[in-house]
Amino acid sequence: MKSYRKELWFEVPARRAFVNITEEVEACLHESGIREGLCLVNAMHITASVFINDDEAGLHSDYDEWLERLAPHAPVSQYRHNVGEDNADAHMKRQIMGREVVVAVTQGRLDFGTWERIFYGEFDGRRKKRALVKIIGE
Repeated sequence: MKSYRKELWFEVPARRAFVNITEEVEACLHESGIREGLCLVNAMHITASVFINDDEAGLHSDYDEWLERLAPHAPVSQYRHNVGEDNADAHMKRQIMGREVVVAVTQGRLDFGTWERIFYGEFDGRRKKRALVKIIGE
C-alpha cells in the first residue's frame, strides 16, 4: 500500500468564503500515483471546514446566510469564547459544516456523485491556514 501526504495552504482575504479545491485535490491524486484507495481532505484549523457539495453560487449564498442565522457573528459579546477574541461564531460554523471528507479513488480518479466538488470553508479568514490531503491505496 502507498501513502501520500500534502498540505494545501490558504489565505482567504475575507472573513468567510467557500473555495472550490477539487482541482488541487485531483492534482494531489495524480501526483500520488494511487489508482485505487481513499482520499482524505481535512481542515487543519478549528475555524475552517472541508465539505462536499455543488459548486453553485446560489447555494453558497444560502449557506452563508443560513450559517449566519445559526451562529451570528455579532454581537460578539453574546459568546463566552469571545473574551479577547471575536471568532466564536467561526468555531460553531465549522462544527456544522464539518472537519473533513473522504472520497473513494477508483481507476485513478476521485469517485464523485453527480455535481459533487470539494470545498474549503473559511469562517475566520485573513490569515494563513491549511488543509491536509492524505491518500492511501495502490
